[in-house]
Amino acid sequence: MIGAKRTALLVGCSRVPQGDGDERAVPDALADVGVDTRWAVWDDPAEDFAAADIVIPRSTWDYTERRDEFLAWCASVPGLANRASVVRWNTDKAYLLDLAAAGVDVVPTELAAPGETPEWPDRDFVVKPSVGAGSRRAARFTPAGRDAATRHLRALHDDGHTALVQPYQPAVDSEGETALVFFGGQYSHAFTKGPMLSGADLHESGLFVTEKLASAAPEGPWRALAEDALDAAATRLGLRRSELLYARVDVVRTAAGEPAVLELEVSEPSLGFRQADAGAPVRFASAVRAALR
Repeated sequence: MIGAKRTALLVGCSRVPQGDGDERAVPDALADVGVDTRWAVWDDPAEDFAAADIVIPRSTWDYTERRDEFLAWCASVPGLANRASVVRWNTDKAYLLDLAAAGVDVVPTELAAPGETPEWPDRDFVVKPSVGAGSRRAARFTPAGRDAATRHLRALHDDGHTALVQPYQPAVDSEGETALVFFGGQYSHAFTKGPMLSGADLHESGLFVTEKLASAAPEGPWRALAEDALDAAATRLGLRRSELLYARVDVVRTAAGEPAVLELEVSEPSLGFRQADAGAPVRFASAVRAALR
């Protein structure tokens, strides 16, 4: 019914039940367009998620410790955005191989399942779990540090993780990563994230490394690449790009000076509202309202 009040749940986890403060302006923006909003914890047995018109994971960052349970919860929520099939695909960084196969320029990526040894890059490289968030257990190594990398790999394997190996992109040291944010498939804003692999502090929740963030105005090729990545993801998932309520594409500059996708986040990413213009929460609210229609 036009004009009827709708309800939205922003979803966190027990360690960050109301996010990290980034969405502070979002509830008011949603209220302005007739959507009542409150926070909930994804594994709260007393919460009736089916009663909400839309359920939006925002800080469900403990899923890496019990992904199967989290995915089962996602599948049980009829109003989940982004939908459960998107979350299942996106919470394992093996999706980068799907993007590469679709012709998207991604940072070269190799997976090493338990018992496998990757071909170590001949320059600085990063090893991290393929199911992980917040840069936890991600480490950078030099070619001379392959013994340390092997120990790190073994520790990941011992904990049951498949590891992801990527050559480190030196421009990150000076430029960081550029995160491009989309609502309903349309570009909204961007922000930069500084290097996080050395000397970074872990947030008090233990769920993510604290980041140095700043607003950004990415070049056209960066935006085009991000859109190509979203289109490839949507095609892989059998969706239209507009069906993705939110998305964040992290892009870095390669040694050749060209942009490449480091990560595509369509499950529970920080969206950089604090680094965006005042219209970003309004654009997000409009995208939520469109999803409700």
